Parts: sequence; C-alpha cells; structure tokens
Amino acid sequence: MKKKYIWGIILLVIIVPQLIPVEKPKNNDDLSNDLIANNEIPENIAEMLKTSCYDCHSNQIIYRWYADVAPVSWLVIRDVKEGRKELNFSNWEIMSKMDKAKILDDISEEVEEEEMPVPIYFITHSNAKLSNEERKSMVSWSKLFAEGLFE
Repeated sequence: MKKKYIWGIILLVIIVPQLIPVEKPKNNDDLSNDLIANNEIPENIAEMLKTSCYDCHSNQIIYRWYADVAPVSWLVIRDVKEGRKELNFSNWEIMSKMDKAKILDDISEEVEEEEMPVPIYFITHSNAKLSNEERKSMVSWSKLFAEGLFE
C-alpha cells in the first residue's frame, strides 16, 4: 500500500507540472532587422553568433524537445525572455548607433570574461562552447564592428 502511495505522489509530481500552460516566446522569420542578415559579418563570427547566442538573443530560436517538458521548459522560457530583453539580434537594425556600440562593448566584455554564453547552456549545447581562440575572435570583431559604426 505504501509503495502505491509513493508512486502516486511521484506520478503527480511529474504529470501535474506538464498541465500548467506556459507559452514559449514566438519565433519570427522576418530578418529585415537582423544583425547577420543585414551586415557583412565574417562567416566564422556569424556561425559563432548563431551557435552560441541566437537561441536566447534572437527571434530564430531552435527549441529542443526538453523545451516542452516542465520544469525545464520554464527555465528555457525564462532564459529566452531575459535574453531577448537584454539583446535581440533580430532587432539590430532598429537600434540606435549608441545602443549598438554599448551592446558590442558588453559582448566583448562578457565573452572575454567567459560570462557568455552562460555555462548551463553547454549541458545541452556542447557545440556552443567557445574556445579561447574563438573568444579572442569574437572580442576583436565586436570592438572593430563598434568602431565601424561611427565611421
């Protein structure tokens, strides 16, 4: 009797969260304001941005299967919302030059200090981890791109 009770509780703990409706942030195929689509970004940098940044910082998110399984889905949704709030590469072209320069400075700093991408992201996205050489390339690109905004 005790085992049935314990299994019932376990099933409730697993099933009930799946019934709580949570809406994932929507994707949008409109690239008219996207950073990569509208600028001459070096191919290696564009690939790093897509692999390591765009799943939280754009409207072109690739949701994996676990994004539909609570409670992990709640974390994914929270991270995407926060990521888009801080920076959305899909809105790049509607930002002011000063905002772009500030964002590029933030990218440089956070990538150099290994704050971005966030380490938890590597659990399911091992290919998003940047090597030291890739970090240096991203930092150099962001600084040069920021300087080029005002030329």
